[in-house]
Amino acid sequence: MTFSVEIADPRTEPEPFGWSEFRRERGLPAVWDYTLLALEAWPARNPPSLVVVRLGSRIVAGLSVLVCRARLRPAYAPPPGRRDRAPVPRWVEVSQPWLSGFPGIVVADELDDGARAVLLRTVERALARRLGPLLAGVLYRSVDERTARVLRGRARMVRQVDTVSVLPNDFRDADHWMDSLSKARRKSLRRALRTVDQHVTAGRLTVSVGPARDDLCGSEIAALVERHRAEHGISALDSRSALPGSYFHSFVRRTDVHTLTYHDGEGRLVALNTWLDHPHGLVKQHWAALSPADGGLRDLLFDSYLRAVRHVTSRGVPELSAGRSPHEVKRSLGFVARPVYGVAVPRPVLGR
Repeated sequence: MTFSVEIADPRTEPEPFGWSEFRRERGLPAVWDYTLLALEAWPARNPPSLVVVRLGSRIVAGLSVLVCRARLRPAYAPPPGRRDRAPVPRWVEVSQPWLSGFPGIVVADELDDGARAVLLRTVERALARRLGPLLAGVLYRSVDERTARVLRGRARMVRQVDTVSVLPNDFRDADHWMDSLSKARRKSLRRALRTVDQHVTAGRLTVSVGPARDDLCGSEIAALVERHRAEHGISALDSRSALPGSYFHSFVRRTDVHTLTYHDGEGRLVALNTWLDHPHGLVKQHWAALSPADGGLRDLLFDSYLRAVRHVTSRGVPELSAGRSPHEVKRSLGFVARPVYGVAVPRPVLGR
């Protein structure tokens, strides 16, 4: 079985032929859209590229890859087509950086484990050719157990690195879900929801949710998301750059993106949550909120969970995915932990 690999820089190179059709057939969420990848890539220190793998002319896999540079390097990647002048090592992360707990790899269902192993090693060799001798290795983030097994091999480091929180939809409605929780959690949740309802009734809060929101300002969303990230601490291992307002302007206007917003009585955005449609469930994605000290409300996070559960139970969605930490909060809300793995492949064994 012989695979061919195409690596496309969305900043300057056209979308690979057939990618939109593959994305639709696989039901991939909005973050895989090539236009959004370009908006994400332009201001990034570690811009994403799209790797497509073909069997003959047919796409059988897609990978989101970030070419990463040390934080001491300039804030932005070199312009497209221009190489770094400083001979410093770099590494590739295969990840979907804004989809917590999901891998940056999508493979056609008909490929068995043996074919997947060949495919991924073919991609590694293509990345090594593209990036040259300064490539230190490849890091696969948040892969599932099957992909971790396929990637095992000599000198390849495979570890369970975290879990992703998933709520299987076994409920008639949101009340049924709430009845399944512990007495203490039900009590605190109902108290939180009453507080939110009181603010809405008093006109101090406006709550809106729906797809294709054309009433929102992308720059305001971007500022709130980045402020929330900064206040909660950006890890030294976080390779992401801030998403620009242009990204969110396009993102929230999509029919497959639902946006839940909370505005105060003066019209200021104090919290938001984006939800992504996916064939296997709903993904609770970006969450950002002002702290109570800055005018936010402590109970809005729990309100967002109730509204997401209402969505999946009313539409028969199979599950609700809510990313990674804080795990203890999500466990108390009935979510179960699904393991995710990290795989580090150093340069000497790339493609082997």
